Amino acid sequence: MITALIRTIILYLLIILGIRLLGKRQIGELEPSELVLSLIIADLAAVPMQDFGIPLLMGIIPILTLMCLSAILSGLTVRSIRFRALLCSRPSIVVKDGKVLPRELNKNRFTVDELMEELRMAGISDLSTVKYAVLETTGRISVLTYAQDRPPTARDMGMKVQEGGLPITIISDGRVITRNLRTRNLSEKWLAEELAHRGVKDARQVFLLTVDEKGKVYFVEKEGVG
Repeated sequence: MITALIRTIILYLLIILGIRLLGKRQIGELEPSELVLSLIIADLAAVPMQDFGIPLLMGIIPILTLMCLSAILSGLTVRSIRFRALLCSRPSIVVKDGKVLPRELNKNRFTVDELMEELRMAGISDLSTVKYAVLETTGRISVLTYAQDRPPTARDMGMKVQEGGLPITIISDGRVITRNLRTRNLSEKWLAEELAHRGVKDARQVFLLTVDEKGKVYFVEKEGVG
């Protein structure tokens, strides 16, 4: 029983390491080579987890080999544009000037229904407003509409908008993140005064508190407190 537990933990941690090598992507955003790697690693790990007669190294060595191969391929894709195109393919323009390009859809085995679904998810209901729609290597559609069909920005309207900056978390579920306090050049005294201003005596009563670069505070108290 203990042997099974140890083998499972080792293989689990090894798989986590392998997935981390793929970067911060969702499953639907994986390149074909990355998806194949994740499936093979999971399959290789399952066998020694279930069959104790197989030495643990018989599962670890192939997984480490695949990780090394993935690292080599990643390096080659960064250095070589041709190799990147061979391994990951290239983006394809499937809509141009409001017109669907059937040849590109067929080449990528992408149906019109799938195209329309992706456009709807991007908030596009009228194809005539689309200047370009690009099928990315991850299988997602990037849409560029005509300039006159885009929502006006503050710059277009000649307005000056103050930047709020990136908010960072100071309190998360009752726990103070002192490192983030120092990042914003804030003190624990400032935090105590900020909580007192909101009628809170203890940080454990706070669900979320963030501060942006302009000092704007976002505050959420825990439910049932007060």
